[in-house]
Amino acid sequence: MFANALDFSDLKNINFKTELLAGLTVAMTMIPESLSFAILAGLSPLTGLYAAFLMGIVTAILGGRPGMVSGGAGATVVVLMALASSHGVQYLFAAVAMAGVMQILVGTFKLGKFVRLIPQPVMYGFLNGLAIIIFMAQVVQFKTVDNGVTHWLSGSALYIMLGLTALTIAIVLLVPKLTKAVPASLIAIIVVFALVYGFNIDTRKVLSIASVSGSLPSFHIPAVPFTMATLQIIFPYAMIMAGVGLIESLLTLNMVDEITNTKGNSNKEAVAQGAANITNAFFGGMGGCAMVAQTLVNIGAGARSRLSAAIGALTILMIILVGGPVIEQIPMAALVGVMMMVAISTFEWASFRIISKMPRSDIFVGMLVALITVLLHNLALAVLIGVVISALVFAWDNAKRIRARKSINADGSKEYAIYGPLFFGSTTAFLDKFDADGDPETVIIDFKESRVADMSAIDALKKLTDKYEARSKKLILKNLSSDSRRMLGQASGFIEVNLHQD
Repeated sequence: MFANALDFSDLKNINFKTELLAGLTVAMTMIPESLSFAILAGLSPLTGLYAAFLMGIVTAILGGRPGMVSGGAGATVVVLMALASSHGVQYLFAAVAMAGVMQILVGTFKLGKFVRLIPQPVMYGFLNGLAIIIFMAQVVQFKTVDNGVTHWLSGSALYIMLGLTALTIAIVLLVPKLTKAVPASLIAIIVVFALVYGFNIDTRKVLSIASVSGSLPSFHIPAVPFTMATLQIIFPYAMIMAGVGLIESLLTLNMVDEITNTKGNSNKEAVAQGAANITNAFFGGMGGCAMVAQTLVNIGAGARSRLSAAIGALTILMIILVGGPVIEQIPMAALVGVMMMVAISTFEWASFRIISKMPRSDIFVGMLVALITVLLHNLALAVLIGVVISALVFAWDNAKRIRARKSINADGSKEYAIYGPLFFGSTTAFLDKFDADGDPETVIIDFKESRVADMSAIDALKKLTDKYEARSKKLILKNLSSDSRRMLGQASGFIEVNLHQD
């Protein structure tokens, strides 16, 4: 699989200038987000930059979707915040490694296609909940700790923080109306940085959190006990991170497919995400997944190959090696403003515009997913619950639609024409439509507009067959679809039915 992944055929006949500029632009937009996500999780900013470099370079080489950009994303970091705060960063690295293994298994067993089963209301709720989490997390930067007591900033410190944050947001909003040649978030950071530096404004900077100057990431095995107790601690977080990372990555892949009218490989991308997260765990990165905003920046800049993502990753590495002293002086207010705009852009405002046109069940699912995401910070659980509820609603709606049209044939036999699928939700209504005592000796069930969908349907047919046989009457099935015939054939021995001879 890895041999097949190393495919650079997309580098043929590409515009190298476009790919280079796109990669540099992506790197500039990833830096503030990588730093902010790491700080959000209580980690060293350097772990965020390492994740941006490692995720970016590995997925650029092995990924199943040229043009996609991966890095230390908020969706996965939010999942691991509790683990890092309660057990330390080494447990986080161990969970990232395990999540990577799970993702590789998903790709290896070709399970990536199941992301298509996520309904749109669930995605609305997921993205809206994630946006709220990211936005609210920025509020922490308006607090300070004195003598172990946390309290809100006050006086000039608060006004300066608010003013610089508002200025950042204003620049991010206004710049795209003037030019899109340079990312608005990058311009905002540069302007706020220059303002603070030029007027010597006293405000919190990245350096007040931690240093970002570093060297090449070095190999290390996560320093955790190799015991069952450790596995019990990290396994739930790893499973959630693997699920959230794959959901966001594969949905991003589908988005790029639609934009470029090309087809990516979801299973290949799952393997690449897993390999990148394992690499992160052993080289000091916080792990991550595909980044929607940066991917859109990359595609919007004209990039269509793996080259732009690789250039972006290598640019971040150069910043780690030689640009640390500059990055450390970035005001935190600039990063807070950028992240607030990321949250605002992540929120699916379209869900409000179409809410009056959505079924009430879809509105409930979307709100429930968002609520679980915000309250529990468990994105995978929220998505899972949303999918289950959506599936149950779908099953209930289809269960009510099964109908039977009855008629008497010329030979005196009675025919039931079934409409709607026969599955676990509709078996009771299906059985209630038959009158075994009052029916003639021969009864025909026409499945032309129906199908036998599952084992519950087979069990219902067995009960119906036994009921008619007990009354010495003959039950015949006709117009069964090929998959229905195959399913009944596999159940031979459990149920024997009479099929109509066409």
